Amino acid sequence: MTAALLAAGGSLLAQTGLAPVSTRLPAEVIALACSPILAYEVPAPSLLITGGQDASTRHMFRPGDLITINGGSDNGIEVGQEYYVRMVQGENGGGISRMTPATIRTAGWVRVYAVDKKMSLVTVSHACDTPIEIGEYLEPFTVPIPPIADANPSQPQRENYGHILVGSDRRTMFAKNDFFTIDRGSDHGVTLGARYVIYRDKRRTETAKLPITTELPAAIITPEFLFELGDAVVVDVKPESSTLLATSSRSAFLSGDYAAIRK
Repeated sequence: MTAALLAAGGSLLAQTGLAPVSTRLPAEVIALACSPILAYEVPAPSLLITGGQDASTRHMFRPGDLITINGGSDNGIEVGQEYYVRMVQGENGGGISRMTPATIRTAGWVRVYAVDKKMSLVTVSHACDTPIEIGEYLEPFTVPIPPIADANPSQPQRENYGHILVGSDRRTMFAKNDFFTIDRGSDHGVTLGARYVIYRDKRRTETAKLPITTELPAAIITPEFLFELGDAVVVDVKPESSTLLATSSRSAFLSGDYAAIRK
């Protein structure tokens, strides 16, 4: 790393970065920032984590570490900017499509520490639940807004069910305070803060010979017998999918369970 680059943000001796500091964000906001996103297409990022700023070779990094990215002032990078660090988690290493969507896992976020024309140093501000790794990609960081609880929620709509898909690390089972994705988004009228009731078609699951994750219907169908499992709230909305936070659960939510919006 050049002396000019280091001088842009700190001392030449500051090659281990600043001491880790608190993000000063409430716990619920940090949890939202670390929640998963669904993707039907492979992202095409331009900014990647490319290496560390250490004498030894490392591939994983923690808060306070200095790491390099493959963009600089020529790409509009400026000292102080913050970026999410994310990775794509496909199904069994296969391709990404509408039938086999991927989970976008948020590893944490970083702040730009020093900038050169073609590359920059960033320091890890927060790691969600695992270290940040080389090859993960960056997206601009925005502080998420926690949804406001509705004191008088409407009745759930029973003619337009969505389905639970997956969570971070391809998880398929969820409980209270877990995040998961569904196959409904703004194109279907979903808005940030919308409330959902989660149901299970017990007759289908009790008679199924295969795991529920292989039983996702190709089209929306009317379930035969519903058991109410709990409630969830929308914390992130994309055109064709949303991320929800489970706010209550009588039993574990599973991939394939039905989600009915309160409207």
